[in-house]
Amino acid sequence: MQKHRMIPTFAPTSQALAALAVLAGLIATPALAQNFPITPGQRSTAEQVAQAGVPLSELAPNAPEEYTVKRGDTLWGISGLFLTRPWRWPELWGMNMEEVSNPHRIYPGQQLVLEKSDGRARLRMRQLADGEQPSETIRVSPRARVELLADTALPTLKTHLIEPFLSEPVIVDEQALLKAPRIVAAGDSRVLITRGDRAYARGAAATPLKQQVAGRSDEYRVFREAKPLKDPQTRAILGYEAQYLGKASLVRDETIEATATDGKKGAVVPATIDILSAKEEMRVGDRLLPVPPREFQSYVPHAPAGPMTGTIVSVYGDAVSVAGQNQVVVINKGTADGVQNGHVLAILKDGERRIDKSQAGERTAMKLPDERNGLLMVFRPFEKLSYALILEINDTVKVGDRVENPR
Repeated sequence: MQKHRMIPTFAPTSQALAALAVLAGLIATPALAQNFPITPGQRSTAEQVAQAGVPLSELAPNAPEEYTVKRGDTLWGISGLFLTRPWRWPELWGMNMEEVSNPHRIYPGQQLVLEKSDGRARLRMRQLADGEQPSETIRVSPRARVELLADTALPTLKTHLIEPFLSEPVIVDEQALLKAPRIVAAGDSRVLITRGDRAYARGAAATPLKQQVAGRSDEYRVFREAKPLKDPQTRAILGYEAQYLGKASLVRDETIEATATDGKKGAVVPATIDILSAKEEMRVGDRLLPVPPREFQSYVPHAPAGPMTGTIVSVYGDAVSVAGQNQVVVINKGTADGVQNGHVLAILKDGERRIDKSQAGERTAMKLPDERNGLLMVFRPFEKLSYALILEINDTVKVGDRVENPR
């Protein structure tokens, strides 16, 4: 059971404003995710930095002398203000371990002060004077409300960027999708189905579509045919991506009509579904997969422990061939290759192929060097493929661009 507390709305913003999503969790229940364990490696790094600080060369060029944490900030963004490599969040934590014992709990209103001495830098938490309040203070008439204990801590990233992808796109086995329940008809002889409509569906012959618990509506995700995702180099199919269309609720089971008086077998009565949401219009033949249980996972950004290289095989979205910042791509590495949630990888823009015409009489084929183009973070790995969010970018990203360990 989650613990709650009663909070007067005239308290400082760090306690009274609307909740931010949990740091590194990006999930629906912040109180459960706020106490992620600190790995031995993270703690060791932070303890070393806490003792010595970081070299000034590790600071971002325009690192501020002071910074007040604000609503809407993320740990990634704050790390980027002070450090050249934002994914190295243990350094940011280590620079103020005495005041911030848990790196997953940084709040709006806290004031960070950057100290430089002897070629090193440390980040301290500025202590408020007696009677002083954080800069983000709102005064309203006294009124009590209920709030989750840990719901004001900063998230790692902007939660809305990947939250839809935790349930929308899915890598499936093609045969598994073909065997999934399907929409067989729509109400009022409709051709296209959308939010608020009623439709009818059937399961496989041996497994009619029925509620898991009698009398309770079950939620399903609606998908269209699976698209093969191929490795750009080998052309091998690494998996199939089903196109997400929306959500539906199963409100009545699939049954068989009572046997007719003439002895003929009764007709199939399809299950009844109501469309709860629609990203795109649905039609007969689209498939249903159960909504998966919410997974409580950490999305703390970190570099892979060992060397890792891969390739972008797809940009999420219909007929999209290039991606920009905050878009989702698929890479050809997954859990079988050691990919984890939170892995940060550098994006390399494929060098152009040109002809050297600098010397008369020569026409030599050239390939310019690959150049770093930005960063991405894996947030949903499968066995051979992974979804990743583009965090930083200098130019557009396209299928075939390489990814590797950040430096």
